[in-house]
Amino acid sequence: MQRQLEKRWFIPDPLPSEVEHELRDFQPYLRQILYNRNVHTADEAVQYLNCSAALGDPFLLKDMDISVTRLWQAIERVEPIAVYGDYDVDGVSATALMVQVLRALGGNAEAYIPNRFDEGYGLNNEALDTLAGRGIRVVLTVDCGIRSPREAEHARELGVDLIISDHHMPQNELPRALAVICQKREGDEYPDKNLAGVGLAYKIAQGLLQSHPVEGVKAVDWLDLVALGTVADVVPLTGENRVMVRLGLQCMRLAQRQGLLSLAQAAGINLRRVNAGDIGYRLGPRLNAAGRLESALQAYQLLVTDDIQQAGMLAQKLDDQNKDRQRLTQEMQTRAEELLSSVDDGKILIACDSSFNSGVVGLVAAKLTETYYRPAVVGQIGDEFTRASCRSIREFHITKALDECADLLVRHGGHAAAAGFTVRNEAMPELSRRLDEIARRELAEQDLRPMLRADVEIPLALMRPSYLEEIERLQPTGMQNPDAVFVSRNLQVVNARTVGSEAAHLRLTVKDGGVTYNAIAFRQGHWAGHLPPYIDLMYTYEMNSFNGRDSMQLNVIDLKPSGI
Repeated sequence: MQRQLEKRWFIPDPLPSEVEHELRDFQPYLRQILYNRNVHTADEAVQYLNCSAALGDPFLLKDMDISVTRLWQAIERVEPIAVYGDYDVDGVSATALMVQVLRALGGNAEAYIPNRFDEGYGLNNEALDTLAGRGIRVVLTVDCGIRSPREAEHARELGVDLIISDHHMPQNELPRALAVICQKREGDEYPDKNLAGVGLAYKIAQGLLQSHPVEGVKAVDWLDLVALGTVADVVPLTGENRVMVRLGLQCMRLAQRQGLLSLAQAAGINLRRVNAGDIGYRLGPRLNAAGRLESALQAYQLLVTDDIQQAGMLAQKLDDQNKDRQRLTQEMQTRAEELLSSVDDGKILIACDSSFNSGVVGLVAAKLTETYYRPAVVGQIGDEFTRASCRSIREFHITKALDECADLLVRHGGHAAAAGFTVRNEAMPELSRRLDEIARRELAEQDLRPMLRADVEIPLALMRPSYLEEIERLQPTGMQNPDAVFVSRNLQVVNARTVGSEAAHLRLTVKDGGVTYNAIAFRQGHWAGHLPPYIDLMYTYEMNSFNGRDSMQLNVIDLKPSGI
């Protein structure tokens, strides 16, 4: 396949005059940015910039009252409670939150996180047998369970009260558990449908404390874990998620959780200045590396330990594992591209191999999607089953596609943009054929070039360092609430050179009239040597700190020769 390099630039139409007037107290460029984020009035702008929206009532969630009543009953009777999580950052942080909250309330709680390689994703009957055999009669899932009807029946047979909390999309029939907390279930009245698994866990913590306040225990003390899991799970950073992440980052900056402090030091992050980008690109991948290569219990232990020495050892191990994960991802991507080399114009990319590590297939799928702008499926072929991860593009809902093939699958689940499944090896060819057929049907009329969205076009000469403080008020940014992106045109290239390993990145200086800026263009070193004299840039505006000196720079998202 040929790499897809050409990208479409989209710049929104100017805001309407009535909104322009309503937001007149803000800078012109900021008015447009706010409007692009569905902010239309001065009051909405103040609430958005201050991130001051109220959090929802946890008891609007269906079955919250049943769950809280049963958990408090177990706490008061000192019944053992198992918190059954998942091996990604969302699941691990949700597990840590619930175990610590239940213990703070006097409960006897323990964590159970399945091993990715031995057990796979979600609830499994063998784990339930083990827990029931140890006398556990209450199991609370976090970030999993919504698509486990057989396991819920097994729990019922064992006499285990199963409480499911899961933010994933349910199937038509809910598991017959004691309680099912999922804001996406039919008829649920909770207003924000985008909570991550750790966000739902936080709502349970709120519910427990609203029904029975305990002196000295406040749910807000665990918002650092909410920020961690929410950002790492790449759910929309809008509404309640954005409020909780901003509060959680403030909590994280207090550096009171020893494990996060040690991990930040290993990653070269000043925790007192941590932001959502640090979670998404540096802390999150290190925590995920444990579950991808060995056991997520190491990440869990790091989040709950108070021991400085243990935290330091675990943080260093996760940092080392992350380096191994990066190397393995690159090797698997190369192999996946070899497998796809004979594909001419596939609308969906499918690469499965027995040599693949099942813990890294999702990362490789994401790399393929980013490179070719196609939905991608990457799977590890085992003796009997193929376990695969999927990543998709805006135009294709991957989980709905898998739903159409449910008769072939052992299990599956996910979101519009990411999913996973298990299939018997003999069914994989038919699954590949049907997924390709669905993709061709859904994408036949689509322009499959990646679209890059900017907020506003502005002459570079008009950009001011004073704008940075206003831009920072957009934080935290992420999915559906992106960083402010600018386009400036007809910039003179003063100089340019490659930097980084394998000359992968481009550092350049550009000029607009009498104004000059330095810029960094990651993964765009291929432009070196043939940049035209004048270019258009799409970029974010940021402070670069290097060797104790701060200076403004442009972080280039894409560039084009001027006039095209």
